[in-house]
Amino acid sequence: MEEKILEQLTLEEKGYTAGELYDLLHLSTTKEFTELVKALNKLEDELKVYHTKKDRYMLFKNSHQKIGILLVNKKGFGFVNVDNEKDIYVKEENLNHGIHGDKVVVEVTSKKGEEPEGRIVRIIERNLKQFVGEYYTKNKQGYIKLDDEKVKLTIEVDKELSLGAVDGHKVLVKLQKKLKGNCYKGQILKILGHKNDPGVDILSIAAKYDIEETFGKEVENQVRQIPMEVKEEEMVGRRDLRDQMIFTIDGKDTKDIDDAISIQKMNNGNYLLGVHIADVSYYVKENTPLDDEAFSRGTSVYLADRVIPMLPHELSNGICSLNPEEDRLAMSCEMEINSKGEVVTYDIFESVIRSRKQMNYTDVNQILEKGIVPEGYEEYKDTLCTMFECAKILRKNKESRGYIDFDIDEAKIIVDETGEAIDVKVRERGAGEKLIEDFMIVANETVATHIYFMELPFIYRIHGKPSEEKIHNFFTFVHSLGYTINENIREITPKTMQKILMALKDKKEFHILSTLLLRSMQKAVYDTNNIGHFGLASKCYTHFTSPIRRYPDTTVHRMLRKYLFENKMSKEQINYYEQKLAVIALHSSERERASVDCEREVTDMKMAEYMMKHIGEVYKGMISGVNTFGLFIELPNLIEGLIKVDDMKDDHYIYEEESYSLKGVHTKKVYRLGDEVMVKVKNANKQAKTIDFVFAEEKDTEVLEIGLE
Repeated sequence: MEEKILEQLTLEEKGYTAGELYDLLHLSTTKEFTELVKALNKLEDELKVYHTKKDRYMLFKNSHQKIGILLVNKKGFGFVNVDNEKDIYVKEENLNHGIHGDKVVVEVTSKKGEEPEGRIVRIIERNLKQFVGEYYTKNKQGYIKLDDEKVKLTIEVDKELSLGAVDGHKVLVKLQKKLKGNCYKGQILKILGHKNDPGVDILSIAAKYDIEETFGKEVENQVRQIPMEVKEEEMVGRRDLRDQMIFTIDGKDTKDIDDAISIQKMNNGNYLLGVHIADVSYYVKENTPLDDEAFSRGTSVYLADRVIPMLPHELSNGICSLNPEEDRLAMSCEMEINSKGEVVTYDIFESVIRSRKQMNYTDVNQILEKGIVPEGYEEYKDTLCTMFECAKILRKNKESRGYIDFDIDEAKIIVDETGEAIDVKVRERGAGEKLIEDFMIVANETVATHIYFMELPFIYRIHGKPSEEKIHNFFTFVHSLGYTINENIREITPKTMQKILMALKDKKEFHILSTLLLRSMQKAVYDTNNIGHFGLASKCYTHFTSPIRRYPDTTVHRMLRKYLFENKMSKEQINYYEQKLAVIALHSSERERASVDCEREVTDMKMAEYMMKHIGEVYKGMISGVNTFGLFIELPNLIEGLIKVDDMKDDHYIYEEESYSLKGVHTKKVYRLGDEVMVKVKNANKQAKTIDFVFAEEKDTEVLEIGLE
């Protein structure tokens, strides 16, 4: 009955009464009418059907109500984020007890121009069930002051549920029961430390995203059973590559080394490229405490001065890490690559390797970019140069098919021994970094393609095509800056995006524009259904090269072992993994998102902490965003702050949506994205993770000169 109703409602967007549906579905008895009404009520509860005030039924998606995630501003108002539609603005008085992160039903009440406004009519799911905050007492009653100012809740904690917390402790608290309005009883799950203790600031943000630093006893007990060196019997059946010139290239402070590389120039002029990846799945056995914990975490998280690993350090920095001069078990992918950058033959196999040297990007870049050979690299120079030749060929091949290099800069936070931010720099991405990226991409594609043609269950890394609407909005924005892009947005291909970037490459705002274009694209996720990877212009892609840091990679290794080396899969097992891999893909995508959000929030906090020591200083910056409430300014080291429109005292400024600019009513002065401006640091707040700028005045020039020195 439910399927019949939905099928009928799909035919037209208009609504029908129950009686009209009764006739349209050719029902004829009272019993069938009762069944119809019950089905309609169920579909209404499930938000598949909308019941109008005029007693008509229509598909929920065709109604003026929408489902989305509520995002609340710390000022009190919010927006509901609806998939593939414009965000819906919600005034504070129309939140109806909704809090930041809730899944809600919002009713669109009006449209001001193109901007919809609405009110929350139902909270479907309260996503935030655990919070991080500071414990304090008032009149002998315990309370939590939440770290996230966007979440407007009052949480009371009775003494017997406080774990002995004292004023100033940062804690993880769980909601227990609702009292009234947005007031709840809570229970403290964990004391993170005192707010002034080193590192507690980062741990507090990690706890908010359910990222746990320590491992449980069951995991520790299992790790103690794992030998921390490779035994002779473990090498049986593996290809022994220990006599080959294999080495690793990573950042100077990297301790969890997933990948090693090797290369030979063949007699036919082709390259034999070896990508050797730590065999984590050999140690992390399926359905053990260690595996369950790795699945739960999904990924390692890199936060300013620390790594919160997916696997305990004994594995991530020890027996699984491809440390120099140590025998290590690996999963190898050797590929013969021709002069066009095509993989003509390949072999995937279990191996044992012994890395000759732990290289770092700084030294490798000296060789590849400047021809300077640092001490200890003399015997590796020719091999590195051969690798560089191969990497350039691979990159040219990728670019010819439409590979998109957004060339987005990243900030690196420098901290002292107490974890306090003392500098912020742009992370370098030189020839060495790009070489490793090129090698890992071709290995990931090779592995993915091999399993794809076996037609067996697998986890792919997919990236969908961007929507026409979002690309159209980007074009409109670029045109408002006075730039013209002659591309057909109805035929969006990787090549199209590549040409857009090339057309903008020489613009002063390129860094900002490429970031905005990246945001207009879909997010890459894990899935069991291969649709290709748009950003890489790859028909088939997976994550094979980082099993120490990512659970999907560990799973890919596990499936390779089952399919290629054990070769014992029954039909029942294949059906089992079809279901299991879908769960792993979804959960891994969610944990990746949490990790990215956590890393971003820690970076924002540390930037604010750093700028607290630079209040009053003057910097040259670029307008990176324009909104009704002010201008976002990005400094050369990627620190971003806000000039509030209230602090622009020389005029009354109005936001002009068509040109994405702020324009003075009297002076006609215009501020738009990409404009270079001089700003002074007005304020910075580590807790709120905010930085406030004001425009620098002429008298500030002396400060500027000192600051620039």
